[in-house]
Amino acid sequence: MPDGKLDPEKLLEAFLTFWRQHGEPLLKSAPYHEIAPHLVLMAFLHRVVNGGGTLEREYAIGSDRMDLCLRYGDVTLGMELKVWREGRPDPIKAGLEQLDRYLAGLGIAQGWLVIFDQRQGLPPIAERTTTELAMTPSDRAVVVIRG
Repeated sequence: MPDGKLDPEKLLEAFLTFWRQHGEPLLKSAPYHEIAPHLVLMAFLHRVVNGGGTLEREYAIGSDRMDLCLRYGDVTLGMELKVWREGRPDPIKAGLEQLDRYLAGLGIAQGWLVIFDQRQGLPPIAERTTTELAMTPSDRAVVVIRG
């Protein structure tokens, strides 16, 4: 049994701080530019795994998305990761729909939608990283993280 309890709000704050401080250099140094944002988030979440949690990954090759399920004690957090590429529309609508289905499959009512914006000409990550609350089509509460 893991010690302590996972607090999703504190985890979110810790990730935002980490992303704002280290996102830019990590992305620039990553040899696999296409999946670099996914690798950065998974590396961050790995400390929860090292503390006794589990991280399940389902990467859909070529779809610019990944599902993650973080479990720690009695807390389960479902996440959808999307990449916003040049010339494409904002992926929030598709992301909310995909996350809705994923959360339904996990049997949970809340999660994170992480949108990594890889378009050209953006402000630095520290300035553009934001969060907002959104609802999926089936009224599941989601924190949308844009970075």
